[in-house]
Amino acid sequence: MRGLRGRRGGRRGDAAGPATTPLRAVAPADRFRFSDLLGEATADIGSRPGRLVTTIIGTVLGIAALIATIGFAQTAAGQIAQQFDATAATQLSVTPATADTTGGTTVAAGVLPWDAPARLERLAGVESAALLAEVSLPEVTITAVPVNDPSQAPVAAPPVYAASEELLDTLGGHVATGRFFDRGHDARGDRVAVLGSRAAERLGVQRVDTQPSVFIDGIPYTVLGVVDSYAARAELLNAVVLPTGTARADLGLTTPGDAQARIAIGAGPQLSEQAPLALAPDDPESLEVSAPRGRSDLGEDVQADVNGVFVILSLVVLLAGGVGIANVTMLSVVERTGEIGLRRAVGATSRQIAGQFMAESVVVGLLGGLIGASLGVFSVVGLSLARGWTPVLDPWVAVGGALLGAVLGLVAGGLPARRAARIEPVDALRGGT
Repeated sequence: MRGLRGRRGGRRGDAAGPATTPLRAVAPADRFRFSDLLGEATADIGSRPGRLVTTIIGTVLGIAALIATIGFAQTAAGQIAQQFDATAATQLSVTPATADTTGGTTVAAGVLPWDAPARLERLAGVESAALLAEVSLPEVTITAVPVNDPSQAPVAAPPVYAASEELLDTLGGHVATGRFFDRGHDARGDRVAVLGSRAAERLGVQRVDTQPSVFIDGIPYTVLGVVDSYAARAELLNAVVLPTGTARADLGLTTPGDAQARIAIGAGPQLSEQAPLALAPDDPESLEVSAPRGRSDLGEDVQADVNGVFVILSLVVLLAGGVGIANVTMLSVVERTGEIGLRRAVGATSRQIAGQFMAESVVVGLLGGLIGASLGVFSVVGLSLARGWTPVLDPWVAVGGALLGAVLGLVAGGLPARRAARIEPVDALRGGT
């Protein structure tokens, strides 16, 4: 009985003992971390090197084209701007203002002084200055022979200009043969002339060592030299240029036409205000100044156009690279349907499946962006060095190109990842391989 009681007591004791909390089913914690996701994505990419190369080719070409075209655009635009700055942005012109008369004609409202070059050269930023005036000779013949042959067909006479001795340096001219006249010729009014290359060809003057002459209305002028190029005022290649002193003494030149100056780049805005005061302090508004801005307007316009065209072309190529990533990723989803079903069957969620394909696309895009950005930078630098240019490329463009590859992969992998996440395990295991 004791034993029975003991056993019963034991049972009672057990029954009277403290109540135990029933066990609840606890969902297992999600241990699939970001590092696991990245490892899965990179492992699958590395297992198919052939497909990896095929996939990133589009991104590499797109990013390389983007970086290269932007770099080439910036470099080419810089070279174009330098060419324009070397001419247009370094030339200043001062001319008398014009006023309308009651008869409908225009007359000069101001007059330049004969010592205008000396006054301009005293201004900071002016490197050289010269006077230039077209001499009106409507009925005067200009030939290279003293006697006119009536049997020869008449040839249009070249225009005649009067200039000071600094003209060659001011306009960036180059003497092909002979020399340019100097201050002594101008002061004495010597009958000498300098021909533009096209005017010399028209008049039949090929060399100056035999002291050829041109005859203006029968008066001989010894040809000192032939100029074959002017960086500014290229129309002078068709003209006969005389010293201003000679034109005043022989051809009745009464006033200078305009003053030309070669200035430092960026000095245009300042000199446009100072030049009229230096040349006509009593009436500066009687003179008009044509001065460039800090940089050539035309050069800036060309740079903007070049940048726009190249960026549009590079975006088209980049779009093709994104389509390539999307197509290959979609093909990968179709081929790996069985693998997706197996992952879903062992517990992988739709979000994890989508994340894996998104991660693969981002890694592929980033890898293609890095390679493409490197190729683009090397292309810009290599071509610039081969052409003797200064390579111009914003460093952030290269960094942005690499990151753009990752963004491109993210966007391109969105639709394939969504499709992979919607695959049901049973359907995938039935039809997948």
